[in-house]
Amino acid sequence: MEPISLTVDDVTYTQLAGTIDHSLLKPTLTSDDIRAGCKLAADYQVVSVCVRPADVGLAASELTGTGVAVGTVVSFPHGDSTTSIKVAEAEKAMEDGAVELDMVLNVGWLLSGQYEDVQADIAAVVEASRDALVKVIFENAYLNDEQKIRACHLTEAAGADYVKTSTGYAPTGATIEDLRLMRANTGPRMKVKAAHGVRTLDALLAVIEAGADRCGATATATILDDYRDRTKR
Repeated sequence: MEPISLTVDDVTYTQLAGTIDHSLLKPTLTSDDIRAGCKLAADYQVVSVCVRPADVGLAASELTGTGVAVGTVVSFPHGDSTTSIKVAEAEKAMEDGAVELDMVLNVGWLLSGQYEDVQADIAAVVEASRDALVKVIFENAYLNDEQKIRACHLTEAAGADYVKTSTGYAPTGATIEDLRLMRANTGPRMKVKAAHGVRTLDALLAVIEAGADRCGATATATILDDYRDRTKR
């Protein structure tokens, strides 16, 4: 990791925790695991959890009154569901209590140059989302820089709220270079989410400095405990 100038003295605990979407997406998680993950998220006061679609109702129940938002994924992890199915997933998720939606872009369409289809696919989910935040996952491991920039422009034009690096199920995840590229190629309204591979406090500080507003993490306790240890706050 290249040297960074952002340190623990530059951020408060609340600011740092406010960047973390605690990820609960592994296929083997049990209902008890989801409950435990929601408790951890509430105890550490992160901004949200991101759970599997079938767990949204449980997470919403567990997190009522905690201030932690419930998010879920749409067409995860490959992004190749039809647009109508993505819309139905989004609508069901919101009905169950989700207020954030991390949808996967149709990578095959992007690689095929079907740019109008990609934008329309995202726009349909945005339209269905009402007040829910929509984050669009690119899966950068499969894209060159030109394609990443194109995905940024299409996502912004479709009205989504965030561009996001990865699902966590591709060969590589968030990189500093990609985050800088995504930040440089989206307007000030748009936000950037890093995902896959941010497992330490220093790594989180690095992606924030590179332009990330949110970060998907499973090592939430490790990261925030380290912050408390270093700052004694």
